[in-house]
Amino acid sequence: MTLPADPTAQSPANRSPANRTPANRTPANRTPTDRTPADRPATEAAGGGLPGADRLPAGAPAAAPAPPEPQAVLAPVSDAAVFLVVTVAPGGEAVVRELLPDLAGLRRSVGSRVPAGALTCVTSIGSGLWDRTFGGPRPAGLHPFREFAGDRHRAVSTPGDLLFHIRAQRMDLCFELAVQIADRLAGAAEVVDEVHGFKYFDERDLMGFVDGTENPVGRAAEAAVVIGAEDREFAGGSYVVVQKYVHDMRAWNALPVEEQEKVIGRTKSSNIELDDDAKPADSHVALNTVTAADGSQLQILRDNMPWGTAGQGEFGTYFIAYSRTPDVTERMLENMFVGSPPGTYDRILDFSSAVTGSLFFTPSAALLGDLPDAPGRAASAHRPEAVAIATGGAGTRAADGSLGIGSLKRSNPR
Repeated sequence: MTLPADPTAQSPANRSPANRTPANRTPANRTPTDRTPADRPATEAAGGGLPGADRLPAGAPAAAPAPPEPQAVLAPVSDAAVFLVVTVAPGGEAVVRELLPDLAGLRRSVGSRVPAGALTCVTSIGSGLWDRTFGGPRPAGLHPFREFAGDRHRAVSTPGDLLFHIRAQRMDLCFELAVQIADRLAGAAEVVDEVHGFKYFDERDLMGFVDGTENPVGRAAEAAVVIGAEDREFAGGSYVVVQKYVHDMRAWNALPVEEQEKVIGRTKSSNIELDDDAKPADSHVALNTVTAADGSQLQILRDNMPWGTAGQGEFGTYFIAYSRTPDVTERMLENMFVGSPPGTYDRILDFSSAVTGSLFFTPSAALLGDLPDAPGRAASAHRPEAVAIATGGAGTRAADGSLGIGSLKRSNPR
């Protein structure tokens, strides 16, 4: 099940899992040269390390610094995943601030037990928690998840302060990291939704259709997902929307395959998009095609996973979509639930219900490791006495009685 499907078609060669990751996102591929600064001419180092920078004409501008590295939002499709949505109790913000910079080390520690397991964890922060935990600027597109209500179906908004998207080729790695995170947050936060996802045969959902076919790949994926100069304070970040869908498998399986294909807009066996004259206007594919003002198709990157409990008879898809701006995902959801035009809602919703809905900001790896100041500290940085301390004003003492200089700073008890 593709909820919502990304509209930009790719060639069959690009649809393999290996091709869903930009080839240029590894640190090794992003380093302009493998020489150390000591090996390079001084003018080359001044030009940002780019080969030939020492031959730039006099007065030419230096190369722009490399953009912040994203978290692993562009990682390849995995065999297993754990999704944790967490709410943080009032007063728990300090615990969150301690955990977030430690997550990279936690992931390395757990992942080192099975290096080939490709363990990753992408951490995202909700609108309410951001305001409680950080001062100063906030991500331009961050807001609570917006409900979309049509005549028959509703995209609900449910609580969520933190999202941990844990992926690996083995479930034991995902599970162990989830346990470590939950332990660090004990007493300060509550896991309000936990879903264990799995790869189902050739990347199909439990309704039997291939999922993720239209994901952008390579540079297109990075362009669709990673914030750039439009919000410089948060460059390298992304936005993510999650929804847990529950399927009515009895009703779905009662449909003939030909009718199922009309609901989705693709053939079930061969995964070929139906011709326009055969594809209903209320099909899933048709309603998830959104375009910009210039007619170009807008993109998101999904990493949906099937989930289910055989004993309880619950089956569904965990929808997760990363994007450079939440506007694109929200347009797709509005088309699905309200309809385009209104009333022409996505027929897949007659067989699949969204029971959760949350929106988060995914900071860059650098920002997650070096968090913005807490609200009080961000405000105090603009007071005259704080400025005097920061600039080494003579005789000025910090609030703790120290001069705030090197070893004379007093460390705060944790």
